[in-house]
Amino acid sequence: MRISIALAGVLIAAPAAAHDSTARLAGEETVEHAHALEEVWNLLVPKAEASADISVEGNYRHIHGNGYPSKPPGQFPNRGNPHTISKKNYNLKVPLVPHRNASATKAQGAVFGIAVNGVVMDPGTAEFWQNDRRSGWNYEALGGGCKLGLDQYNAHVQPDGTYHYHGIPTGVMASEEGKSVPALLGFAADGFPIYGPYGYSDPQRKSGLKKLKSSYRLKSGNRPGGPGGRYNGKFTQDWAFVAGAGDLDQCNGRFAVTPQYPRGTYHYVLTDTFPFIPRCWMGTPDSSFLRLKRGGMRGELQDESDPPTIDFAALSDNRDAAVTLVQAQGGKPPRFLPGGRPPPPGQGPGLGPRNGGPPPGGRPNAGRGGRSPCSGS
Repeated sequence: MRISIALAGVLIAAPAAAHDSTARLAGEETVEHAHALEEVWNLLVPKAEASADISVEGNYRHIHGNGYPSKPPGQFPNRGNPHTISKKNYNLKVPLVPHRNASATKAQGAVFGIAVNGVVMDPGTAEFWQNDRRSGWNYEALGGGCKLGLDQYNAHVQPDGTYHYHGIPTGVMASEEGKSVPALLGFAADGFPIYGPYGYSDPQRKSGLKKLKSSYRLKSGNRPGGPGGRYNGKFTQDWAFVAGAGDLDQCNGRFAVTPQYPRGTYHYVLTDTFPFIPRCWMGTPDSSFLRLKRGGMRGELQDESDPPTIDFAALSDNRDAAVTLVQAQGGKPPRFLPGGRPPPPGQGPGLGPRNGGPPPGGRPNAGRGGRSPCSGS
């Protein structure tokens, strides 16, 4: 990360802000303040390495990045991922004081947030059972059914060159000493911070660390259609949220104190089990994030003024194999196809961009079929 975070955090012992404060986090600076050390940093570090700037202006936290990690990524293209990383020009913003809504907003198929190194977090995939989006069975990148060429940091590259995370960014975790303290890894599109999997055992005070557990569990029994077979985690639809089964809520979040927020804040947690990166927001995502995938990429979101919501039915146990992720628009559940998911508007079978489908901004009927990097059930 650039000097505005990395060095200023060392040079300035600023008090950490509470969740309801507009005070800056340690290491952040307002846009009016320029430092001579910034020029020194630019001389020492190539621009490709100086991947993110985070600053505070008014009621917003601004995040500028080129999408290239500060640690060297894996080799791309590779056998499982034929794409080359290209630098981006992210100009994103999130509210400085985010607010939790009464219901969660669906993030599946969207960019959930951005890491402190300027790389986006985008957990969904374009791969479906038998290359058929209409089947409703969406493969998980870390579910064991796909060879998507992920590197050692749980990341790979989209057809448009976007390097992005599907799981815990292990390089950022190591840089932030994420196994010895609750590590701030990034910010979600709604402004709430994103932390690594280790948090204080007592959420109300600084205490011993524990590895936080997701409350999602594999459904029991066999899939009612599509690929069939037992639920084993290869597909998103294999998982159900079970309230109280872990430490986190349906959006993989909790309210707790952290080093940066000694009075506590709601925050998201990245876990090494599903959902890995959250699939919903408890706040309202900023439109700057929603526009990132407007160009025909998978999972195109609806208009920001009318965001879809996702309602999670809590189970008392995990023996019910019924679909528990019920997506609703305007409070009226849509008609579901087998598998529990409606087909995305205008999408047919086998139209994932990795499977011969249209590139970003391309026509839906420009290509069909193709060999899938995913197989099995």
